[in-house]
Amino acid sequence: MRVRRIGAVVIAAAAAMAGLTACGDGGGSGSDKFVVGIKVDQPGLGQKQPDGSFKGFDVDVARYVAKELGYADDKIEFKEAISANRESFIQQGQVNAVIATYSITDDRKKKVAFAGPYLVTGQDILTRADDTTINSVEDLKTKKVCGAQGSSSPARLVEKFGDEWKSGFLTEQQGYGACLPLLENKQVDAISTDATILAGFATQSPGKFRLVGKPFSEEKYGIGLKLEDKETRDKVNAAVEKMFKDGAWKKAIDANFGEFGKFFTTPPAVERY
Repeated sequence: MRVRRIGAVVIAAAAAMAGLTACGDGGGSGSDKFVVGIKVDQPGLGQKQPDGSFKGFDVDVARYVAKELGYADDKIEFKEAISANRESFIQQGQVNAVIATYSITDDRKKKVAFAGPYLVTGQDILTRADDTTINSVEDLKTKKVCGAQGSSSPARLVEKFGDEWKSGFLTEQQGYGACLPLLENKQVDAISTDATILAGFATQSPGKFRLVGKPFSEEKYGIGLKLEDKETRDKVNAAVEKMFKDGAWKKAIDANFGEFGKFFTTPPAVERY
């Protein structure tokens, strides 16, 4: 009897520890919630609203995918992710997925798995609506351009035009939101980064800005998942394809990008590997 009692105590203790582990993983795979890492400061993509809710295309994709995986709205939780912590969030189980303008690259595929892409975009140019002098990346050679510190977008322009151009024409701010008033007030001539990011910001000021619509790079936005979780990746891919087919994807594009939705009309092909 004593042996049985000791065994029961050990089993109970193990169960308690398992429960603690599940509760302490930040709501990832051990939780009954579907936790998604998103950007919270990018209009049109992922933005936290004054009432604490979240809005944007990435948010709509997250809600659709979670529903297809069997999670009700009240079981979806959003967690702020920045570019630097997306891989660690996934690897440590702090989130179930990252949907945060997360470009699929060969290097990242060594660390996490990707479903999708759910959107393909590229580096583009935003200028004032009445400025007809900028129509391609080549036109930026003699123009003042604003970019974000730490972003790969300004670096791409410096690589193209050289260090002298950087010192004479490039202005870098902490974020692209800080570039918008500079453009509006004619302190710079253009902002350059992903077309989706530019469209999201410009949608907040209808009629003031023009998206050139000639991307000079390719960015495939994917849904980041644990590297070894092929089963979930397959399910998420199926959800993304369903979103393309049933009209929900196009509806989300129009709702979040307004007049600039015309630049994102065709869903990409899901890549399986």
